Amino acid sequence: MPPKLENIDFRFENTPAKIVANRNHPQIKLAGLNIGPLEEGNEYEIYYWIAKELTEAGMAHFREDDILDATKLYKVQWKERVQAAGQISELPEDFYPKLRRYLKDAKNQITKQPEPTKVQDYQKIKHLTGDIVNSRLKKIVTLASGPTQSDQTVKKLTYEERLIFDQLAKIIHNWRNRILQHDNEE
Repeated sequence: MPPKLENIDFRFENTPAKIVANRNHPQIKLAGLNIGPLEEGNEYEIYYWIAKELTEAGMAHFREDDILDATKLYKVQWKERVQAAGQISELPEDFYPKLRRYLKDAKNQITKQPEPTKVQDYQKIKHLTGDIVNSRLKKIVTLASGPTQSDQTVKKLTYEERLIFDQLAKIIHNWRNRILQHDNEE
C-alpha cells in the first residue's frame, strides 16, 4: 500500500472534530494541549482522537450530523445508483475513515452483545458498505481508463479515491503506451 494511503487514518485522527459536552468538566491538560474547561451543552472543536476519548468516557458526544450511520449509508448507496453512466457522486473527504470506524464500532457492539438483531444490522451495514465501495471502484476504474478527466469530476473523489484514481490512470496510461509503442516499432 502506498505510504500516502497508510497515513490517511493518522491524518484523520488529527483533524478537528466537533463535540458537544455532556456535562461540566474542568480544564484537561495533556502534553502540550489544553482542553476545556467544558460546559454542558456547549460545542467544542478538538482533534478527533481526543474527541473519541471524551465520547468514550461519556463526557461528550459527536454532533448528530457528524456521525455516520446506516441511514446515511443508504443515502450514499442510493446516490451512487442514480448517477448517470460515467458519473460519480461527491462524498465528504472523511467518508472512508469514518466508515472504517463505524464498521469497527458495529463489530465491537456484536462482540460485546451478540444479539441476533445487532448481528443482522452489522451484516446489512457490511453489505451496504461493500455495495458502495464496489460501485465507486468500478466508476473510478472507468474514469481512470477513459480520456483525461475534468477537475470537476476528480474533485468529487475523496482523497483516498484520488490516490487510487491517479495510480490506476498512470498504470493504464503506461500500459497503453507500451502497446502502442510496440505496435509502431514493428
